[in-house]
Amino acid sequence: MTQFQGNILPYKGKWPKIADDVFIAPGASVIGDVEIGAGSSVWFNTVIRGDDNPIRIGERVNIQDGSVIHVHSKYQGTYIGSDITIGHMALLHACNIHDKAFVGMGSIVLDRCTIETHSMLAGGAMLTPGKTVKAGELWGGRPARPMRELSEEEIAGFDWSFESYADRAEEYRMELNALLNARGAAE
Repeated sequence: MTQFQGNILPYKGKWPKIADDVFIAPGASVIGDVEIGAGSSVWFNTVIRGDDNPIRIGERVNIQDGSVIHVHSKYQGTYIGSDITIGHMALLHACNIHDKAFVGMGSIVLDRCTIETHSMLAGGAMLTPGKTVKAGELWGGRPARPMRELSEEEIAGFDWSFESYADRAEEYRMELNALLNARGAAE
């Protein structure tokens, strides 16, 4: 079976290492020293560029459309745990995102920042260098500041988000691969 993938490119001889069941959408680019774990998805027009330092992405992470993940050229890579949603058009730069965290749409996470387990950066927020969103907290604004504690119901919604994106990614992957196979058979 022909396997569909976005743009997978080396940098300085380092190729991305991507689990077999990862969905990488058309137009998305994964470059250099990047590892992506099983069940994850990289959506349309996203760029993940591990050129001077590594990017590590765990399992069942959905990186939604138009997002950019990069590293600091001298000091730090970007490390993303498992079971995470990264909303549309987010920018993550040389930071740490722990398991089961949530990064809202259009948010910015800058150098040496950490978003801990069961915490959320609200849509449109900008987390300035060196800040930590503690477990169970919601931060928002530009610059981002603590807003309140998250409820158990809100935290439970994180699971729904990464699980539904894992299901949707599998649907896309299967449909696009079937399309490529049909085209190949017709040629």
